[in-house]
Amino acid sequence: MSAPVAYGSVVFAKDVERLARFYEAVLGLQVLHTAADHWVLRADSGMELVVHGIPPAIAETFSISTPPERREDCALKLFFPVPSLAAARARARALGGGLQGPEREWEMRGFRACDGHDPEGNVLQLREAGLSA
Repeated sequence: MSAPVAYGSVVFAKDVERLARFYEAVLGLQVLHTAADHWVLRADSGMELVVHGIPPAIAETFSISTPPERREDCALKLFFPVPSLAAARARARALGGGLQGPEREWEMRGFRACDGHDPEGNVLQLREAGLSA
């Protein structure tokens, strides 16, 4: 039996596998479960991220541009820890997402942070720990 989930989030996707692979690689998450309409990913902390497919009837009504248009008018922005913003920036770019440049990073409470987006334009923030508070 798996350990209970400490906390988690669901992100809806037009291309479930592509988005799940992005979060798996950029955040270092473990794939727990895959199905045609969703993937479940887990961090060492116990946090789970479910990448869930947008119903086909809705997904067919829009397209994702390349690069994706950032969905900055969303009421929610998820943030995730990463060992290195520089490494995450390179992985994100290679997988169709992006992270703003080092000049857009800021520091607070013992971490350095930077905003970016996934391959479908969902805005996110990555945080690199280890700075003195």
